[in-house]
Amino acid sequence: MIASALALLLMQVGPNPAQGAFPGIPEELRDRPVRDQAATPPSPSATSGGKLAECVTLATDDAEAASDMAQLWRESAANQLELAQSAHCLGLSLVRLDDFEGAQRAFDLATDEVPPGAPAYQARLAAMSGNAAMAQGKPAIAEIAFARAIRFASTSGDMPLLASVAVDRARALVALGRNEEAVAALAEARNSDPTHARAWLLSATLSRRLERLGEAREQIAQAATLSPQDPAVGLEAGVIAALSGREEEARRSFQSVLDVAPQSEEAARARSYLEQLAE
Repeated sequence: MIASALALLLMQVGPNPAQGAFPGIPEELRDRPVRDQAATPPSPSATSGGKLAECVTLATDDAEAASDMAQLWRESAANQLELAQSAHCLGLSLVRLDDFEGAQRAFDLATDEVPPGAPAYQARLAAMSGNAAMAQGKPAIAEIAFARAIRFASTSGDMPLLASVAVDRARALVALGRNEEAVAALAEARNSDPTHARAWLLSATLSRRLERLGEAREQIAQAATLSPQDPAVGLEAGVIAALSGREEEARRSFQSVLDVAPQSEEAARARSYLEQLAE
């Protein structure tokens, strides 16, 4: 009975590590707030009350108006930083308009226009370019952008940022089928920021798909410690337990998903897995 249930779980989850916890949707480009933290103190126009914040807010409500604002801003930019910020805002506006190719070009331009001394800002812009490329289904281009972002993040010394960008690069590498490089990128993310729960979750997912269940169990346990209420963590923990022959542990993990997020997509999958284990 357990063997048949595990076979069903394997079919449900699938062998492709790019699925499940490795999303193709560019999270940073959609919902993550813009963090403009540079290595040097920002100019007044880069503060939360400046023109960039105004343009970003406008992009949320009226992307076309924000695009127009960004174009006009470029024409009157007073310095190199404002040029970069105007391209930054243009990119965000184009994302809202689902023009990911245009957004990628804008983020690349912004990255190149950032004045010296702000590698953290360059890292974030380069990562946005990579996410825009991922949204187009171009992981090879995205991987180049993410590798560039890693170099900037390393220069900045911002370790949580480095971890975040390394996770992004791992997503691109998995999409390219370069799994061992993705394993190394996720290890870099965990080493850079051991509290990065998503890095541990994706590490567990990839280890499990590579049939390294011992590593997967250790990694998902750390993810659960860091983010115990995340339904994606509970779901992955259940799948790893089921594939390891730990049926009761799997049931508890799947049930935890129903308890913390009963209306989520993860809950729907957890119910399906529980039904399979009950057969």
